[in-house]
Amino acid sequence: MPRGGRVFSFGVTLLVVLVLIALSAQGALGPFESILSIPLNLLQRVVGTPVREAGGLVDDLSEYRRLEQRNQDLEESLAIYQAENAQLREKAQDYDRMAALLDYNRFGPEDQEYVTCDVIGMDTAGFVRAIQINCGRRDGVSLLDPVVTELGLVGRVAQLSATGAEVLLLTDPNSSANARLQQTRDDGVVIGQLTGDLLMSFLPLDAVVQEGDLVVTNGLGQTLPAGLVAGRVLSVGLSENELYQEARVRSLVDFDRLEIVQVIINFEPVDISVFQQDEEDETAP
Repeated sequence: MPRGGRVFSFGVTLLVVLVLIALSAQGALGPFESILSIPLNLLQRVVGTPVREAGGLVDDLSEYRRLEQRNQDLEESLAIYQAENAQLREKAQDYDRMAALLDYNRFGPEDQEYVTCDVIGMDTAGFVRAIQINCGRRDGVSLLDPVVTELGLVGRVAQLSATGAEVLLLTDPNSSANARLQQTRDDGVVIGQLTGDLLMSFLPLDAVVQEGDLVVTNGLGQTLPAGLVAGRVLSVGLSENELYQEARVRSLVDFDRLEIVQVIINFEPVDISVFQQDEEDETAP
């Protein structure tokens, strides 16, 4: 298009625009503006809604990532808290157990010496009921030393090394202890059972045995100190031959949850074999 034509077209266009502006200012184009606004508004909604939704999606995605990171930080903090809380609970439980043992030592026989040991192994489900502890000869432990907790007798040291020991539990069928009813002072023998309970045999027929009676070691035979708690009577009946009474006894010690025990390291059984030898010599022809 020639240069003059372009100038003319621009002038006409400018004139039309100015006329339209003037007419719009006077309100003469109102009906036409309303008609034209309908498709324009529709186009704005068609185009604007996806744009707004896309913007909201970006904002939501950013918020989700922020919340996800926050949640991860909270989970890590919770894990740290739970680990620290578990350690504190363990220390509190150890403190309670040690405090109970110290109370037992304080109110127990003054001449007894103890060494405190951790239970590092356990065999209470088979035919042999025993535990392993982390105390041995280096700690002053000897074979047949009594092992206790604040709740009573646990057993005796059956095997020994420099740094550890195996304790045959009172509930093992091969374990036995001379004991008496604390209330009536009637004597008998407590024998371990496969069930995990104890059987107190050889009680006199005239002994008054009641459920809940406390059973303690009596020191006879000098294999154990006197006064160690063996358990409480659950029930009582006659033996098969009806020559004596038998009581079913349950230890106060939870043998399946032992964690800390004490070994009495200064108990020395009296050797009575020399007296038996003297008697044999006197009766010999």
